[in-house]
Order: sequence, then structure tokens, then C-alpha cells
Amino acid sequence: MPADDEIVSLTEGGSESTGPRGRAIFATTNWSVVLEAQGQSPTAQEALEKLCHTYWRPVYSFVRREGTGHEEAEDLTQAFFALLLQRRNFDAVRKEKGRLRSYLLTSLKHFLVSEHRRAVTIKRGKGQHPIALDELSGTERSDVEPADHLTAERIYERRWALTLMEQVLGRLRDEYCTAGNAVLFDSLKQLLPDEPEAPSRTEIASQLGITDNALRQALHRFRQRYQLVLREEISHTVAIASDVEDELRHLITVLRT
Repeated sequence: MPADDEIVSLTEGGSESTGPRGRAIFATTNWSVVLEAQGQSPTAQEALEKLCHTYWRPVYSFVRREGTGHEEAEDLTQAFFALLLQRRNFDAVRKEKGRLRSYLLTSLKHFLVSEHRRAVTIKRGKGQHPIALDELSGTERSDVEPADHLTAERIYERRWALTLMEQVLGRLRDEYCTAGNAVLFDSLKQLLPDEPEAPSRTEIASQLGITDNALRQALHRFRQRYQLVLREEISHTVAIASDVEDELRHLITVLRT
């Protein structure tokens, strides 16, 4: 995962893919599919399940920071997403400007209040397991434990941003591997973190058997693709394309503070 300052650098100053008339091109997004169909179609259900599976980390981290033990936090996270999949009630989305990030946090707060009031004693989730939390390794669990100095909302926002970064790097890795450039991806990725032990560009160019100029060009293309894929991933979490830039600015703010 790139360091925060490197992520901010990558997200700023990028250009969007445009069509013949200069309009930004955005594929139909998972979140917009869910909203348009209100969760009733198989396509919308599949999209919602994918979103739930992807963004459990911000929810779990928020619940943990609220003072809940990790096992109960897992139960509550499972129950929250199970309820979301069951009810698929998105009337509140309009109040949150159609952003998945805001909708999930508002819904989660209401859910936790309700759960505490009812003091549920039966097993939560009615046997549904949309998110395989029980399959996480100890390392993965510790990675999402909240830092003591951050508020629950701040932890949620930060985990949200990092999840988006993971999605971006995952897509880039798949693209490079499909093109037979897995080694190049691993090498370029080493140039992203601002860490003392990271190899120099000269060392990486030597390892790849290419010139310094060729490496600079490859890194430039990598950064450009990173910026574009990031915008595409953000577009998967908003209802309309015009919200993408606002969410990108918000993500940069979250990583900077």
C-alpha cells in the first residue's frame, strides 16, 4: 500500500477518460445499479453483495472504535450487512446525496442504536453470512483494529479511503498480470511508498534490464493509469458521475489529516 503522501500525489492532477465530445466516460456502477433497481433485480442484488463484501472494513472499524469487543463487532457487522441485503431500503440515499460512503455510515449509526436498545439475544444475521469475517487471518484482523487517538468517524473515513486504494492496486495488478507484466507491476509498485528501504529507480531499472528513461516512462504510465482507475473505483460508490470529483477531494482530505 502506498504511503499517504504518495497516494495524495497520485490522486491529484490526473486526467479523466473522455469521449469524442469531451464528456467523461463512466461505466454503469455497482452502486447506481443498486439504486436504480432498488435491489430487486438479480444484477442489483449481486452488486449489493459485492459492495457489502468490499466495504465491511470501514463498518467493522467503526463498531470497534465505539468500544465493542472484536467478536461482538464481527457479529454486529455481519448483522448490519445481512439486514441491508434483506431490506434493501435506500430511501435515505437521497439525504446522503447518493454516496455509498455516507449512506453506510448513517445507516450503521441507526442500526447500532437499534441493536443496543433491543439488546438482541438471538444469533444475529439469521444464519446469513454475506461477509466471510470468520475466514480472516489474525494479521488481517489486527490490520483493521482502530487506533486509540482516532474517533470512530475518522477511523471509518480512513478505512474507507484505504479500501478504495486496495481496490485500485488490485485492478492494476490484474491488468499488468493479464498483459504478462507482473514483474513490471511489482517493480513499479516498489517506487510508490516513500520508504528508505525501497530500491532506487536505478536499481529497479537494472533489475528489469531497461534504461532509466524507459523506467521513467513506465512509471509515468503507471501513475496515469492509477489516477484513472481510482476515479473509476470512486464512481462505483456514487449515484451520479458528477459526484466523483467531490468524493476524490474528500478522499485526499481524509488521507492528509
